[in-house]
Amino acid sequence: MIDYLIVGAGLAGAVFARIMTERGYRCMVLDKRGHIGGNVYSLEMDGIEVHQYGPHIFHTDNERVWEFVNQFTKFNHFIYCPIANYKGELYNLPFNMNTFYRLWGVKTPEEAKREIGRQVKEAGIAEPMNLEEQAIRLAGKDIYEKLIKGYTAKQWGRSCRELPAFIIRRIPVRFTYDNNYFNHPHQGIPENGYTAMMERMLSGIEVRLNTDYLLHREEYKSQARCIVFTGSIDAYYDYCFGALEYRSLRFETETLNMENYQGVAGMNYTDADTPYTRIVEHKHFHFGKGNPEKTVITREYPAAWKPGDEPYYPVNNEKNNALYEKYRKMADQDKNVIFAGRLGQYQYFDMDKVIDSVLKLTDSLSEDAAKKTNQTGNCSENQVEEWTKI
Repeated sequence: MIDYLIVGAGLAGAVFARIMTERGYRCMVLDKRGHIGGNVYSLEMDGIEVHQYGPHIFHTDNERVWEFVNQFTKFNHFIYCPIANYKGELYNLPFNMNTFYRLWGVKTPEEAKREIGRQVKEAGIAEPMNLEEQAIRLAGKDIYEKLIKGYTAKQWGRSCRELPAFIIRRIPVRFTYDNNYFNHPHQGIPENGYTAMMERMLSGIEVRLNTDYLLHREEYKSQARCIVFTGSIDAYYDYCFGALEYRSLRFETETLNMENYQGVAGMNYTDADTPYTRIVEHKHFHFGKGNPEKTVITREYPAAWKPGDEPYYPVNNEKNNALYEKYRKMADQDKNVIFAGRLGQYQYFDMDKVIDSVLKLTDSLSEDAAKKTNQTGNCSENQVEEWTKI
């Protein structure tokens, strides 16, 4: 018997498999894709490491997570400093003094605060009714119009006036000349790529690719004492309450016969007329390493989602959160499965948060719980209850 059958060879599945294998349990990992790594999968094109499912910059302030991932790779010191392109005008991100100088010509934090405060007061929005009003109330009209409005509407496929205010709880506004997007002490890209990192993490563990667990559910269930499912929770239950909503992405990648296309790893297009949200130039993740005569760029297009498409961003509005609660309650009664990761829990996670959640999950598997699993052939109630608290 397999102790843990892990469905999904992305970060959540691989971290769980690595830890439990080292504790002496037999683990098997399945993935319906033809590669490991999930959305962090990368491959080499023309001597350049390309992030196949959008750029992934590892960043964290969690020392335990940082220590864990450094077992499997060395990280370079890449710092993400994207640029916003609004109809040919270029602005630094995140919103900081460089952004404010470009917008208004202000040079001191006091001047910037005064201008934002003036715009917020002029808008006179006491209780925001939608995302547009919330953004203006937090950052003023200029930042909203040029750097939030078009980008957000493209990302979510609807006007900001149709989106709920809670999507933007806060807007990171920094009154320093600092273009570092992530405010974390540890950040970078694996020196040899994410796929090499994932290969080391899964070393010595049986992995079966091109295998859809849901098509062979009964066969694999009979072989395992416990299922760790990192796919979509609604798909696991055959969409019995209906499908949860996501936003998807479409990527167009091309190789160009030039050394440098845009001079930065990420350029966001914040106007509504440009159909893509950003262009990623992959060689800039590695300090100019790679083919000096070529570069690889990817245009990223937000897309509507339907079952069968790749889900990227959960649409966490009231309707979908209520639907997820129905599936979660069903999962509470299913003692043979643990749902993990962003799809299993229907929320967006940064990479470090995925790893942290799995570390906490494996912490909860005490020796008594592990013995109960071996004796009964089921995941213990303690495992499931602890996971739902994370």
